[in-house]
Amino acid sequence: MNMSDKNKGILLLLASAFGFSMMGVFIKLSGDLPTVQKTMFRNLVSMFIAFGFVLYHRERFFGKKANQPTLLLRSAFGTIGILFNFYAIDHMILSDAETLNKLSPFLLIVFSALFLRERVKLYQLVSVIVAFLGALLIIKPEFSVTTVPYLAGFLSAVFAAGAYTFLRVLGNKEKYYTVVFYFSFFATVVLLPFTLYFYEPMSGKQWLYLLLAGLFATIGQFGVTLAYKFAPAREISIFFYSTVLYSTLLSIFLFMQWPDWLSVIGYLVIFGALLYMFMKNNKGAVVRSKK
Repeated sequence: MNMSDKNKGILLLLASAFGFSMMGVFIKLSGDLPTVQKTMFRNLVSMFIAFGFVLYHRERFFGKKANQPTLLLRSAFGTIGILFNFYAIDHMILSDAETLNKLSPFLLIVFSALFLRERVKLYQLVSVIVAFLGALLIIKPEFSVTTVPYLAGFLSAVFAAGAYTFLRVLGNKEKYYTVVFYFSFFATVVLLPFTLYFYEPMSGKQWLYLLLAGLFATIGQFGVTLAYKFAPAREISIFFYSTVLYSTLLSIFLFMQWPDWLSVIGYLVIFGALLYMFMKNNKGAVVRSKK
């Protein structure tokens, strides 16, 4: 039986979500290493894998000249976003860090309105507000140093949304493996001097964990990119939130870290906002197709 393109997209998104969840696990397992060191090794692995894809398809490694500003900005925002995400993963419950990072689709709506002049619909505005209320339940803001990792988790979503905004500007002007290579190469080169300065020797286990983090991150990156080639984001994007489910279960079984009840309510609120936006997007698409 042939699988539909939509189902292929869903399976790829579920695989991608699992990849990013496992990346978080191995980043956490790698222990007390500088965040820049972890980030560089994660991108180094992705760079070599993407290098193989670009070489195989005989495409440009660094894209077209006209797309350089967009590729640079996408890479810069993406690199900063990963730094914040890894810091949050190291200092928070994994599921909390992943949920805050998954605020990026809501922030993308805000950025698209501000910088791409896209019209924000009422249901999108409602979804953004509800999602932020859910984030506050997870962050539980207070004026103390314990809030810093939560702020980093939120900023990881801000910079991820910025990176996705530039990806939208880029569209299909570059091959996905070229974009992944460019981003990974940029992050590796930029972070290398900081890694050398702050470098801490690693055990064999730590090397293995960071290599596995890079491998699963690459699975996540390629999975999400390919998923949206099989089906529109509005039809399948909600399945990417399965990262939170994976991360919650992994937090409990691997690290014995249970999210508190306010965080769980926050997860449900954010998922509810995402589900509402997902249903409204699909309803709107059905109406337009009938006209």
